[in-house]
Amino acid sequence: QVQLVESGGGLVQAGGSLRLSCTASGGIFSINTLGWYRQAPGKQRELVATITSGGDINYPDSMKGRFTISRDNAKNMVYLQMNSLKPEDTAVYYCNAHAVRGAIGINAWGQGTQVTVSS
Repeated sequence: QVQLVESGGGLVQAGGSLRLSCTASGGIFSINTLGWYRQAPGKQRELVATITSGGDINYPDSMKGRFTISRDNAKNMVYLQMNSLKPEDTAVYYCNAHAVRGAIGINAWGQGTQVTVSS
């Protein structure tokens, strides 16, 4: 079973920065892609960024510039550095993992960490 635990959320003023961390435990599964998603109140969950075990990174166009994803494979951790935060970045941020074991692939989610940006 894959377990993900996020940390680093909190309250920050507009223009500030936060760094989110996620610790991934794969168990018998090998973790391939790690990523961050977010969900604001009343909105659908949206992709922030993903990073593969080989270091390939993907950002939607709307997330490019202020968010930086990174990964430490040795520690099974993924990070999200968020700069120049805006009130509209307020959301619950979720860590996501795609893991495999043989022909079996699973998609796992953390419980989320709240990020609140005040104006």
